[in-house]
Amino acid sequence: MKIARLTSTLSVCPQVGLAEVGAVAAQGFKSLICNRPDGEGADQPTHEEMAAAASAQGLQFHYLPIVSGQVSDADAQAFGELLAKAPAPALAYCRSGMRSATLWALSSKLATPAAELIDTARRAGYELSALMPRLMAWSVPGLVGERTDAEHAVVIIGGGAAGIAAAASLLARAPGLDIAIVDPAEAHYYQPGWTLVGAGVFEPEKTVRKMAGLIPKGVHWIKAAVAGFEPEQDAVMLEGGRVVRYRMLIVCPGLKLDWAAIPGLAETLGRNGVVSNYRYDLAPCTWQQVRQLRRGRALFTQPPMPIKCAGAPQKALYLSCDHWRRAGLQGQIATEFYNAGAVLFGVADYVPALMEYVHRYQVQLNFGHTLTAVDGPNRIASFSRLLPGGERETVQRSFDLLHAVPPQCAPDFIKASPLADAAGWVDLDPGTLRHRRFANVFGLGDAGNTSNAKTAAAARKQAPVVAHNVVAALRDEPLSARYDGYGSCPLTVERGKIVLAEFAYGGQLKPSFPRFLIDGRKPSRLAWLLKERILPPLYWQGMLKGREWLAQPELVG
Repeated sequence: MKIARLTSTLSVCPQVGLAEVGAVAAQGFKSLICNRPDGEGADQPTHEEMAAAASAQGLQFHYLPIVSGQVSDADAQAFGELLAKAPAPALAYCRSGMRSATLWALSSKLATPAAELIDTARRAGYELSALMPRLMAWSVPGLVGERTDAEHAVVIIGGGAAGIAAAASLLARAPGLDIAIVDPAEAHYYQPGWTLVGAGVFEPEKTVRKMAGLIPKGVHWIKAAVAGFEPEQDAVMLEGGRVVRYRMLIVCPGLKLDWAAIPGLAETLGRNGVVSNYRYDLAPCTWQQVRQLRRGRALFTQPPMPIKCAGAPQKALYLSCDHWRRAGLQGQIATEFYNAGAVLFGVADYVPALMEYVHRYQVQLNFGHTLTAVDGPNRIASFSRLLPGGERETVQRSFDLLHAVPPQCAPDFIKASPLADAAGWVDLDPGTLRHRRFANVFGLGDAGNTSNAKTAAAARKQAPVVAHNVVAALRDEPLSARYDGYGSCPLTVERGKIVLAEFAYGGQLKPSFPRFLIDGRKPSRLAWLLKERILPPLYWQGMLKGREWLAQPELVG
């Protein structure tokens, strides 16, 4: 139980268990506030059970349930009124503590400056910068409408593959265009390389470069985090209250890996046999653990869609199994794949080749299983399984190695913005990649709600489309570039061979090469050479430089 102090009278924390209520009382708390609705988690005590446990310890219990991501001003007011009458000090909790911290910040905005509230929460371990517009709109009326700290013709949110490629493609079409990239990161990562880091093929240093060396010449770099958007005022609000205005906005911040959504996972990553290729510092641990494992059970997981590179969880599986097979350990290591989805791969044409490797490696497939908790010290993974009747049950499996992939969602500052659809993703037209409601807003990359695969290959095709259409919009011309949903997933089925999946919207096959050269439906050594030797320089020297090799946009009209 990790308790974070916000004020002298209020602390917040993740879910409190029944056995932990005594420790809460022992630390001097007088009130316990539950902000988590009953039934969110399979192992979550009901508020009635918590109330009984709190009463037994002399604690006053209050139940103010809030649906995740839906904290209203009325909820915040109710929370403030509750704090005013509850015996202090109080401890509020939800699944992670975020809802409780959000309620506190919004309930305090009349009395405390927004920046101070956000800084206090950050020191406690909660990032509330996405609340900045709501906090400032109340505490400093009219600030967004009156203030301008910077102004550019095009503002790009995100300096990842999509953002830098879009900037470079814009400059290739309109040299001298006034462009700014907003991103607080110091480093830029070639994330498609992490699968090969986890297999001992690449060194991790090969997948990272300094951001400063990649921002295209002439593009302004605003090294700051986004707090919110005011699209009706053509404004982006940054942490600290700065306001940047634009003529055209391109939104491509990537997605959020929600490690904290699986209880127990974050604190055991890199230890107790728990690894993941979805983080730069953890991918080398995958290779280390795979090499060290000589016997036992290895579990590989895939969360519900959408996720970044849906083939990546399988790549870790296949390359690990290939190593054990070559080392003569296949019969000594039981390998199991737990996929929240119902199929091995979303495009059926590639499944037969993949199934051959599933059989070769003797992998046990488990569909409809979602990782819900990890007990690292005891090496137990819990999964939620959907039964035929619609009920869910919890399945627990012991492990010696667990390759965990976290659930993924849009960044919080996107989900809380007017740019988001009902699910929290940037709401884009799938062809033009223009926002459905705001004509001078475009998007690409993993944060968009288009149905393509979330891969670097998709961003490589999207960037020229967005660049072409943004330049057209600046000139009041029709948007003639169209994105067809192209995505690519080089499925590394063994060291030296790849099933090169390439497809567009609707699962339509979209091969880049003649079938006699590379038949993507079959494992290919040439596709491996493409992945290992050609794609990295194509990324660094092509895509990020605005060189649109095999990526020219389709024009209509």
